[in-house]
Amino acid sequence: MSKIYNFSAGPACMPEAVLKKAADEMLDANGSGMSVMEMSHRSSSFENILKDTKDTMRRLANIPDDYEILFIQGGGNLQFSMVPMNFNKNGADIINTGQWTKKAIKEAQKLGRVHIAGDSSDKTFTYIPKITQEDLDPDTDYVYICENNTIYGTKYKELPPHEGKKLIADLSSCIFTEPLDVTQYDMIFAGAQKNLGPAGVTVVFIKKDLLNDKRDDIPSAMLDYQTYVDNDSMYNTPPTYGIYMVGLVCKWLEDEIGGLEEMEKINHKKAALLYDYLDQSKMFSNPVAKEDRSYVNIPFVTGNPDLDKKFIAQAKEAGFENLKGHRTVGGMRASIYNAMPVEGVEKLVAFMKKFEEENA
Repeated sequence: MSKIYNFSAGPACMPEAVLKKAADEMLDANGSGMSVMEMSHRSSSFENILKDTKDTMRRLANIPDDYEILFIQGGGNLQFSMVPMNFNKNGADIINTGQWTKKAIKEAQKLGRVHIAGDSSDKTFTYIPKITQEDLDPDTDYVYICENNTIYGTKYKELPPHEGKKLIADLSSCIFTEPLDVTQYDMIFAGAQKNLGPAGVTVVFIKKDLLNDKRDDIPSAMLDYQTYVDNDSMYNTPPTYGIYMVGLVCKWLEDEIGGLEEMEKINHKKAALLYDYLDQSKMFSNPVAKEDRSYVNIPFVTGNPDLDKKFIAQAKEAGFENLKGHRTVGGMRASIYNAMPVEGVEKLVAFMKKFEEENA
């Protein structure tokens, strides 16, 4: 099999060591005589997997005991509804930084009052709005952000002000790419399919105190975070294999990478390789404000749609998969999440240099 480098924004590439471990355990996980896919979620074998996964996450991010770790299905799109369904009593401040906050705003408006505290749509979401406390509605319950935008390639480097309010954040594309101080947030959610595992699992870190401020008109137990807390994420059959894979990825981060501090160094090195080339290139450019650039989603363009198409086609032939930009913006995008090796970015930059020389 020829070597390819998968730059997909999600589902994204997985660590090779994790895939090999999963393959080794496909027919017999932990001496159980069966695959995790076959295990009852009520069995001691799976309960050990669930506990080990949560314990590894707590160690990696120093998650304190007053935060619950939940595993939910439905992806980020379900969280766009669950968050206001549970916590929007008096209103929500949402900072609009792209496609995913636009979706969150649309769902939140169905369930309560929404105040747009900041909006970068005026420059096609190529920057993070710098808001102050005065930009917030004094009566809202929480501030909501998408910390890293996969489509437009922006990232918060400092969290927005939220004095007197809860902070709820979508970290789907940057979770565990760097050290994480969970105590700065009241709730974090993240789809697993970018940095944590396969699609189908959403990880939630939620402060126990936040649950005391829940609405009491939630229409279904499955839409109530308290249900997942009370039942250890097993009110219904959870995505057992996905949780197992998340556990393997977290062990890889802990044992083979050496923790989130080391992962951050690797991610910054990869990002610097690509940004340094883009900043000196006469053909390719990155449209994002430099102070707001993402470390893991890097869009770029030539300025010529036909040349963009040619690059994408030739890149695929050379073994670089999923470099086409999101359908709403076009161009190209390299998603260089945790599992993308430095070598992959080095080879991409070398290919881009060659393409530029041949098409100057």
